[in-house]
Amino acid sequence: MQDQVLQEWVERVSLQYFGLPFRHRASFNGRLKSTGGRYFTKTHDIEISPHQLRNFGEEETEKIIKHELCHYHLHLLKRGYNHRDDDFKQLLAKVGGTRYCKALPAGEKRKAEPYRFKLQCRSCGMEYMRKRRVDPRRYACGKCRGQLVLFQLDFASKT
Repeated sequence: MQDQVLQEWVERVSLQYFGLPFRHRASFNGRLKSTGGRYFTKTHDIEISPHQLRNFGEEETEKIIKHELCHYHLHLLKRGYNHRDDDFKQLLAKVGGTRYCKALPAGEKRKAEPYRFKLQCRSCGMEYMRKRRVDPRRYACGKCRGQLVLFQLDFASKT
């Protein structure tokens, strides 16, 4: 599904369930893995996870759209648009949106990176494995407070 089709879908749901137009941008964001969608308070745009649509279908995705539209309309009406606010909870129940999106299957989640760096204490030899490069001057050994040295590991080894 293209962003333009999603835009029309969000506009249609907004008019049908809220009686108010959606006048901003709706788009898919493939980086959304642990959340079904996002509403941006500064730009008033909405992003939806395409993974939710692919895994759970249009019915579940429409519930996510309703959830994000609750944030959108309540924010523009200057009412409680946060999850904890009664206005939000009541409107979400009224339109039939979902409070939480379904968890993606394990295959959809991000793959764990191998450790690429090792910090080693000069005093006691304690080792700290890291996936990203860090500046060893900013840290000290947690065991003896000694100075740390950074080593880059071979990519073939999965230490």
